[in-house]
Amino acid sequence: MSDSLQDLLNIILLQEEKCEFTSFKSEDALALGLLLIDNAKPFKKSVVIDITLNGHQLFHYAMGGTTKDNDEWVRRKNNTVNRFGRSSYYVGRHLANQNKTVEEKYFVDEKEYATHGGAFPLKIKDVGVVGTITVSGLAQEDDHNLVANTIQEYLVSKA
Repeated sequence: MSDSLQDLLNIILLQEEKCEFTSFKSEDALALGLLLIDNAKPFKKSVVIDITLNGHQLFHYAMGGTTKDNDEWVRRKNNTVNRFGRSSYYVGRHLANQNKTVEEKYFVDEKEYATHGGAFPLKIKDVGVVGTITVSGLAQEDDHNLVANTIQEYLVSKA
């Protein structure tokens, strides 16, 4: 494994650790979703934002210029988080390090799982992963960092 890829995987794991909630309600989904919209605006690209708790979609917003394809990316990224309990970016970088696809390594259909950045585990302390917080529309690293940085900003504002 290259040192730079290992460093990136360690950074992603640290982000996931910092993005743990103590609780999560519909009001959190709304506030976090609106903050994601605001934080996406400087990219000057259209994104879809999705927040799902226990299979129940609490927040979904598609900016003008997005398509059904973005929703499909959200679905596939969410499947990855729900299966592996890690961000879709982490899973993708981990597989890339092994020169494997999700299909080769785990025998799952790539039409159902996307290992590109943008889906983040909605994790509650002492409970575990209970949902997903996802962005689709930017470069995968930007999708991932937008979600991770916005969750951290939201958690600091609640503290």
